[in-house]
Amino acid sequence: MGDTGKEEYKIQSFDTETQQLLKTALKDPSSVDLEKVANIIVDQSLKDCVFSKEAGRICYTIIQQEYKDREELRARSPQAWICYVTFICNIFDYLRVNNMPMMALVNPVYECLFRLAQPDSLKKEEEVDCLVLQLHRIGEQLEKMNSQPMDELFSLLRDGFLLEDGLSSLSQLLLLEIIEFRAADWKMTDAAQKYYYSEVTD
Repeated sequence: MGDTGKEEYKIQSFDTETQQLLKTALKDPSSVDLEKVANIIVDQSLKDCVFSKEAGRICYTIIQQEYKDREELRARSPQAWICYVTFICNIFDYLRVNNMPMMALVNPVYECLFRLAQPDSLKKEEEVDCLVLQLHRIGEQLEKMNSQPMDELFSLLRDGFLLEDGLSSLSQLLLLEIIEFRAADWKMTDAAQKYYYSEVTD
């Protein structure tokens, strides 16, 4: 009954092929073209007020499914995983209730960032780059929402920087920069700006 309940979305207004695409997206988002799914949902929402209410529920279900399967997503496609983390962090950054980020997104965002701080991720420059970029963007507001996980996250990053073998020079530089950035109260000092971002001359 659980599976049947999940499929009870108001998608009868679509042709059979589109209904099948949406049902598949709800069960296994990684197996379909999500850009195509998004376009269909947006187009129909602009035409049909009844469906526009349903659209939010469909999108939420798809995102939740991707979140639940995030480890498989990372294993299958590192690029898709990075895009997913960027997406969820951007939602946290832009979606506001009474000018505050949504509390419901705090834990999912932290969990994604913690995954990027694991030793195997720290050995991959693209994941370190993603982690540092997200912390620059949302680190301060995320810490204001819940500071304890941020302390734990940065403890992991310091250990990774100091103790982990196999980190590239770029990854080490990025980790050191974000550690100093937070230590300076989420601000870039002039000295740090010069050190990290001025052109290196021989």
